Amino acid sequence: MAQERQALEVLLVNLGTPDEPTADGVRRFLDEFLSDPLVVDWPRFLWLPILRGIVLRKRPERVAELYRSIWSPSGSPLRVQTEDLARRLAEELGDDATVRAVYRYGTPSLEEELHASASRAKRVVAVPLFPQRTASSSGSVQVELARAARALSIDGRVECRELAPDDSHYVEALRDRVRESFAALDPPPEHLLVSFHGIPARVDRKEGAGYSADCAATAAALLDALDWDPARATLSFQSRFGPERWLGPATADLLLELPKRGVRRLGVVAPGFLTDGLETLEELGVQGRESFLEAGGTEFTLVPAVADHQALAAGLQRLVKSGGA
Repeated sequence: MAQERQALEVLLVNLGTPDEPTADGVRRFLDEFLSDPLVVDWPRFLWLPILRGIVLRKRPERVAELYRSIWSPSGSPLRVQTEDLARRLAEELGDDATVRAVYRYGTPSLEEELHASASRAKRVVAVPLFPQRTASSSGSVQVELARAARALSIDGRVECRELAPDDSHYVEALRDRVRESFAALDPPPEHLLVSFHGIPARVDRKEGAGYSADCAATAAALLDALDWDPARATLSFQSRFGPERWLGPATADLLLELPKRGVRRLGVVAPGFLTDGLETLEELGVQGRESFLEAGGTEFTLVPAVADHQALAAGLQRLVKSGGA
């Protein structure tokens, strides 16, 4: 007798991570990630020769070194924290649903898990872990989800739900994490840098400035929740890639400029990264710290990601349940 399907399965969709911190592991991951036309939207005949002939030959070993510097005994921090968040959300949902961590790039892939979920559950809800929406993150998840659902002929049983950039539970988690990080500091940071992953300015304009507006909404909601003077905070963008002009100001530039403006004690929070990874732990936590201190700063405090905060899990539970299970 066939086993009855459960009511609901939830797929928490993060960006992804190499399976191992080796040049080969990084090369496989970067090849899939940077081949996505929603991530790099240049003409394929221009971009793919650069990707395969230059990027995938020169970058993997260096990037693998960076991954090794943040890798834990349990594996990639992004994977560990995404799986922990999936467990927390499962506890919030109770017996009505199961929750699985999946990735847009790498393993387990969104298509693989969607196929498995469809065989187990009557309904599947995918939740991209990107509160600030743009084509290269949440948009790519939606496109791949729709493609895979059509290929599996399960379109009517699959939904995508997105966390709002100013969701109250999300902002609560950010607020608490900032307060926890600053609690033992006496005096506290003079300035708060609110850093988001950047995208090309051209792409933001093409999307109607939706991404930059989402980033501004998150930053404003966080400052309001903290009762933090906006004059003592700056929104910035990090992780620039390629020759195009990106959204600014650039986080890397501000880390050098702020000490010249008299800022000695700096707090840095990266709200767009719900889980810690290379961009937070290494780009901000190592390179960013060194830049700020070498430029004359005296204290650099990086706020950890919020994946393990129960308020975030509660917000995701409300999001999943909002349409009825």
